[in-house]
Amino acid sequence: MLACRGVRGATVALENTAEAILAATRELLLSVVAANAIELEDVACIFFTTTPDLTAQFPALAARQIGWTDLALLCGHEMYVPDSLPRCIRVMLLWNTTRKSAEIVHCYLGDAARLRPERAKEPAMFELSAFQAM
Repeated sequence: MLACRGVRGATVALENTAEAILAATRELLLSVVAANAIELEDVACIFFTTTPDLTAQFPALAARQIGWTDLALLCGHEMYVPDSLPRCIRVMLLWNTTRKSAEIVHCYLGDAARLRPERAKEPAMFELSAFQAM
């Protein structure tokens, strides 16, 4: 049965610069896609959030930079919570799949692993060109 499932992930930008936000977001997106063997034509949309201390660039631009130009993308800020993880980028990708929820691999990279230690992943090794314009 085909269902729309949420795939979650998070990472941390090294600093509040466009370059750092985009690099961290690209790594996160490509890791989520690689970990789940996602075909981009099966992706309904992607939601991005950042902590309020990241303001230098929209993380959705990273998806556009790797050729994902036909996807619906939306950015927003997470609510402020004292002592929360700084410079955090979160993603929720809605994916049409036959997989069960328990079969989905959620990716929490780098310092974001502390958010969900049971789901922590090393960034996937990939060729960027392999995922462009999918």
